[in-house]
Amino acid sequence: MSLRTNFDLSAYLVLGPENTLGRPVREVIRAALAGGVTFVQIRSKVASAKDLIAYTAEAAAEIAATGLSDQVALVVDDRLDVVLAAREQGVKVDGLHIGQTDLPIEVCRKYLGPDAILGLSARCLELLDYVKHADLTAVDYLGAGPLHETATKKDCGLDPVTGKQLVRPLAELTKLAQLSPLPVVVGGGVKLADLPALKATGVAGFFVVSAIAGADDVEQASRELVATWG
Repeated sequence: MSLRTNFDLSAYLVLGPENTLGRPVREVIRAALAGGVTFVQIRSKVASAKDLIAYTAEAAAEIAATGLSDQVALVVDDRLDVVLAAREQGVKVDGLHIGQTDLPIEVCRKYLGPDAILGLSARCLELLDYVKHADLTAVDYLGAGPLHETATKKDCGLDPVTGKQLVRPLAELTKLAQLSPLPVVVGGGVKLADLPALKATGVAGFFVVSAIAGADDVEQASRELVATWG
């Protein structure tokens, strides 16, 4: 079953081995699923392609074990090759997440096929311009941020002049949610206390790394985030 027309961005977990405080990626995903996360992205800038395929397979197995394969989507960040290789091994990978400077959208869609989920992320200002002028038919959701400065993705939203991260005001996110024909998920240093104001902007959900993968009790942290988002 394809999740392209029926995925839930409300509680979106992004993680790789560098984010789990030394715990197995599979273990963290299992606990996060128990806590109610609705979308999982495998992302790592340090893992090899072979290891990324293995983490993706582990994530798919945990989602299947909880009976959520038709509800919780699994995507890989940036690595079209990893998605295709994992699928070749029989792993249920629902799609790919890319940035505006990654592979062309049309190329990704060609190789992923019509049923895959394809997410696109960029700084909010860039996305505001993008949704006004771009053909969005090949894309399924937008990722925006950072909401705050974040150490888990230090190149996120950098000012080309100062080199510092540019955080996005809530008013800008509200405008993006209003203009975008696609659902928007927001991350970048998101914490529990941010969720009421973030939800009020009209975006579809939040994405986090440290707030879940770096928590002492992953299941409880996930459960609190999900309950607060409502």
